[in-house]
Amino acid sequence: MKDFTIAALLGGPEMIILGVAILLLFGGKKIPELMKGLGKGIKEFKQGQQDEPIPAPVTEKTK
Repeated sequence: MKDFTIAALLGGPEMIILGVAILLLFGGKKIPELMKGLGKGIKEFKQGQQDEPIPAPVTEKTK
């Protein structure tokens, strides 16, 4: 099977229709807030991937 992305399925007219639909649903003022939140989330996710993993505490079982 060939690998593909959703962007490969969408052409120019489809992208315009999608953009207009998003604009109608969320309004012009809400979209920058949504994009800012999305950007912050992506940034935090990338920083989390780069951080050293926290080692699990070693516990000894007692009898």
